[in-house]
Amino acid sequence: MLKTETMKIIVVIVGAFLNAVGLNFFLIPANVYSSGFTGIAMLISRVLEDYTPFFISTGILLLLLNIPVAILGWLKVGKSFTLYSFFSVAATTVFLELVPLYSFSEDILLNAVFGGVIMAVGVGITLKYGASTGGLDIIAMVLSRMKDKPVGTYFFLFNSIIILAAGLLFGWEKALYTLVSLYVSTRVIDAIHTRHEKLTAMVITKKADVLKKAIHSKLVRGITMIPAKGAFTNETKDMLIIVITRYELYDLEKIIKEEDPQAFTNIVQTAGIFGFFRKE
Repeated sequence: MLKTETMKIIVVIVGAFLNAVGLNFFLIPANVYSSGFTGIAMLISRVLEDYTPFFISTGILLLLLNIPVAILGWLKVGKSFTLYSFFSVAATTVFLELVPLYSFSEDILLNAVFGGVIMAVGVGITLKYGASTGGLDIIAMVLSRMKDKPVGTYFFLFNSIIILAAGLLFGWEKALYTLVSLYVSTRVIDAIHTRHEKLTAMVITKKADVLKKAIHSKLVRGITMIPAKGAFTNETKDMLIIVITRYELYDLEKIIKEEDPQAFTNIVQTAGIFGFFRKE
């Protein structure tokens, strides 16, 4: 388990470094904006620099914006997910301060594409190991569970606000290039890890009570339990059915391996659900 956690930390650090490279080498020099809280931090930093005597770097603003969100995520999403997500944000802040601002090209389109791709690789590998880049990811997940609406709806809404703000403040050309960067990064992330796809896990186990308690301690999800019997052995077992997002698959796998390594688990993609239950 120690090896797995160490690998997860290394991946989060690499992802944070790639985010910083994508920002400081491509997006920030070209005034093209990222998605989520990173884009908000970039906008605020630029507004402060242009319209006030004060200046706060994108990295510091990103960290400050994520502090209240981390508290919300700790209470509503899950402690492990939130802890690694905030660690990712903190690491990104450090790298944004260490990696110098440098422009490789004057071509805005090249900056938008390469910046989007590099950041998307960083985000994608971070998601693959059960963390996120914080901020909007956590807010969207909380709202999704409260309102039973797809997470993508909230991403579209928040990112639309960023694009509109960029257009109003700095010209619609910048907004359009921001849209290009967002599209490219979304496609790359989808290729690495489908962010908000819902999955159904069916776990057949002899330790249903232990697993239920462990899952509820880390995941804010409802569980359906169905009596089951082995067709060959006639052993009495239970089947736990739980609907999760890919964000939570890493934690669920870890829980099952720790509590009942002999459990049989089938993970299937969920085409659609109604009344996505959440544990209060």
